[in-house]
Amino acid sequence: MLRLIVYDIADARRLHKVAEVCKDYGIRIEYSVFECDLDERVFQTFWECLLELIDLKEDRLIAYRICAGCAADIRCAGIVERPRKISAYII
Repeated sequence: MLRLIVYDIADARRLHKVAEVCKDYGIRIEYSVFECDLDERVFQTFWECLLELIDLKEDRLIAYRICAGCAADIRCAGIVERPRKISAYII
């Protein structure tokens, strides 16, 4: 399932930690926006990790779920790198 993760973190150290975790799970679209294509189990692990990093009284964190039909209609312009589904792993 495609997810759009958006955040606004008040503290620079927390901001850096949140960004680093997001990089592990998705592609940065804008400074505080990541696109992640994750199954539900992996997303839950990711979300719980983010919740441990933020201050609920100061920070904002939102995950938008994007259905397959809507994801197929995403339009991009300019220099944009979007994640692609991995079809095979080479070991």
